[in-house]
Amino acid sequence: NPILERDEEHGDVLWNTAVIISNHGNVIGITRKNHIPRVGDFNESTYYMEGNTGHKVFETDFGRIAVNICYGRHHPQNWLMYGVNGAEIVFNPSATVGALSEPLWSIEARNAAIANSYFAVGVNRVGTETFPNDFTSGDGKPAHKSFGHFYGSSYIAAPDGSRTPGLSRVRDGLLVAECDLNLCRQMKDKWGFR
Repeated sequence: NPILERDEEHGDVLWNTAVIISNHGNVIGITRKNHIPRVGDFNESTYYMEGNTGHKVFETDFGRIAVNICYGRHHPQNWLMYGVNGAEIVFNPSATVGALSEPLWSIEARNAAIANSYFAVGVNRVGTETFPNDFTSGDGKPAHKSFGHFYGSSYIAAPDGSRTPGLSRVRDGLLVAECDLNLCRQMKDKWGFR
């Protein structure tokens, strides 16, 4: 679920914000969601605005990381800019459901990892969500309470195209993997990328 940040400097605008915290518990920085979906049940423009922090990359003890929040994965320019800005690992925390995005899920982060010579981590929640009151969508569907099934399937993709198996579609899980960041440079050298 998103962290909503109220920004008093910009007229109490709400942002969908990721907070980057070091392994020592210190806040390294924040990044805001760049693209807001206006598709079906995902009309998030009624909650918050597009971010204004650009494509930040954060230096950590584990490498240079970035966070491409949820719907940003559908925008290749996001993935590209994190690579241009020096990311070695790009996390994509998401809350996305079935038919709309599942056919793309196993492709987008993996393609980004290959195209930008970094590790990409697709993170999606599991479960279903039912609201107490009916709501309507921008796509003309009748009012409903169920948001649908969040299909999980989180994974890590490497710059050489390899990837971990996806986690469960129905159960919470934790994926722990070792990422050799030297592979980022090796793949750039192999393909003659700068």
